[in-house]
Amino acid sequence: MGVDPNGIVLTINAGSSSVKFRIADIAGRTLFDGMIGGIGVRPEFKLRDGTGAAIPLDLRPDQMDEQEDALDLLLQISAERLPGRPILAVGHRVVHGGIDFDRSVLIAPDVIGKLRALVPLAPLHQPHNLAAIEVLARLRPDLPQVACFDTAFHVGQNRLARLFGLPRDLIDEGVIRYGFHGLSYQAIAQRMPPIMGDLADGKVIVAHLGNGSSLCAMAGRKSVATTMGFTALDGLMMGTRAGAIDPGIVLYLLDQKGCSVTQVTDILYKKSGLLGVSGISSDMRDLLASDAPEAGEAVALFVHRILREIGSLTMVLGGLDAVVFTAGIGENAAPIRAMVLDGLRFMGLVPDVAANAAGGPRLTAPDSAIAGFVVPTDEEAVIVQETVALLG
Repeated sequence: MGVDPNGIVLTINAGSSSVKFRIADIAGRTLFDGMIGGIGVRPEFKLRDGTGAAIPLDLRPDQMDEQEDALDLLLQISAERLPGRPILAVGHRVVHGGIDFDRSVLIAPDVIGKLRALVPLAPLHQPHNLAAIEVLARLRPDLPQVACFDTAFHVGQNRLARLFGLPRDLIDEGVIRYGFHGLSYQAIAQRMPPIMGDLADGKVIVAHLGNGSSLCAMAGRKSVATTMGFTALDGLMMGTRAGAIDPGIVLYLLDQKGCSVTQVTDILYKKSGLLGVSGISSDMRDLLASDAPEAGEAVALFVHRILREIGSLTMVLGGLDAVVFTAGIGENAAPIRAMVLDGLRFMGLVPDVAANAAGGPRLTAPDSAIAGFVVPTDEEAVIVQETVALLG
């Protein structure tokens, strides 16, 4: 089908109490973006224009009880602020695509059914991703919707990189390593060349560090290996997620501690990570500002796990040309970057302390054997690209 050059695309990244959004033209230029938070508690609206300037909202409902109110508000914002510019489609971040989806797809009823079956594999994200799709289908049944998967970027990995040492019947039914944060890694792969030059196509480890964290080893800007696996619980320690643990701990919790599956899920997804180890906060900013020894230990463990996994991925790559930091912690927490860079000095990495304090983009000295960079991610830009491509 032809694409109306005057049309716009809406992107949605839906959480339990918030909706991040972007309104862009078909060339990918941002017209508006922002967030609606505090749904059901204390609604908070943030709207910015294409330059990043904040826009005061005169449309502020007294109460926003559910996600449907937020999405209805976005449709109103679009109609009022961009009259005559139709929404061509809505692109959604969907965390898990499972074995069936190796690329973005137009959403149909059979697609929803398959994605709903994956909810147990991404319980913090998938239900809210799907709820937003279903709400918009009720509000605007005529509007095409596109699912863009965090797992799709990793599909081209070598088969061995995706296997667990499990019985073959489980592997054949899809119990494999999928990897996540793929929309972020796809954005970084596109943005690295102008920042990094020829190094972008070398052996690179990208550290997506935020409330959810993972590493991705890239060669030629393609995923070779990543730290997350079958679920978004694996790999690095995160804000509230445990990351990789001895699977025997799960058996211990079930058998010896008498925990239910629901309780174990709650421990591993919501009570562990930075929050669990520190007993203070899941927010890295709070921990870096704290003098409590527990906060310091949580930060140290976070960095230790990153360095350990960098070592593993370097072996898979057969060397390392550059390390890239992105996402909330990666882009903004200079002390964390400094600790990781210091941990790589033995490999010939020479940090540029002043450049790291200033936020980069280059973080290492000219003679450093391994380069370090900050590259801001932009998942919404990828969602726009994928959505427009599927429209024709």
